[in-house]
Amino acid sequence: MSVARIRETIAEFLSGAQSDSPEVQQKALQTLSTITKVSPQNRSLLAQSDGVIPALLNLSKSSTTLQPLSLSILFHLSLNPNLKQSLAEMETIYHLNSIILSLSCPESGRLASSLICSLAMLDKNKAKFGVAGTIQSLVTAVSDPVCPAAHHLLSSLAELVQFHGNCTLAVRSGAVPVLIQAAQSTNGEDLAGTSLAILGLLVRFEEGLNALRKTDQIVNSMVEVLKGRCMLSKEGAAEILLRLFDESEGCVRDALRLPEFPTMLADLSIRGSARAREKASLLMKKLMEADMDAYGVRNSMFLKW
Repeated sequence: MSVARIRETIAEFLSGAQSDSPEVQQKALQTLSTITKVSPQNRSLLAQSDGVIPALLNLSKSSTTLQPLSLSILFHLSLNPNLKQSLAEMETIYHLNSIILSLSCPESGRLASSLICSLAMLDKNKAKFGVAGTIQSLVTAVSDPVCPAAHHLLSSLAELVQFHGNCTLAVRSGAVPVLIQAAQSTNGEDLAGTSLAILGLLVRFEEGLNALRKTDQIVNSMVEVLKGRCMLSKEGAAEILLRLFDESEGCVRDALRLPEFPTMLADLSIRGSARAREKASLLMKKLMEADMDAYGVRNSMFLKW
């Protein structure tokens, strides 16, 4: 199909999306979602249409039927790198925040989260989301133990906290206890792995590290994760323990008091993934180098390792 014909088709369905008939609107939006799903050219052509972004935003504020369709089109547009900056207007971000907080429609929540994650992949946009309160909104939404869009929300948070300023906002918004709770949940291994990956990003900076150090039984919590089956979670827990051991003798002391810990590290250093084996070996080395007599702990398993 020629570019001219595609433009005509897009104009036709864009007009239909703004019809007074809900049925016509739904069909038009479904078509626009389909033609922008896999074609970067179609996305660009749609984005060039006059007033398309405001129109889609307005439609995403309407009924539960039209909202996810509108959000899906906006998400498809965001997949084109050259459209990410123009889509990340403050009005759009505020609207996405309201959707993830309401979660009246789970599908809309997932799509809004995916759109945030896609737009945040452009580094220039990350600070915008911090200013607009998206970090706080994500943490609040994830704290709901039955949140249907938890995985999508965490993926967005993981992308945003790669910016230092957003890490600070996340910690101050109470992300650390929320993420630890998610890491210990039984709702899915992916959820736990992503939560620990975010915690690993937070502890790169002083605010996150201090928040983790002040968390009650943090070493025990990470050791419990190491007992699980998810390798991604084990990698994340080992990374966090390494950072804690570097900065806190108290955390090393807590670990030395756990009789099962050296056995778990030895097992992980053999059966784990390449990254997990590396982290386990580093943890074992740190514990072996620690002055166990100074802690009043004698553990022959470390000496034999």
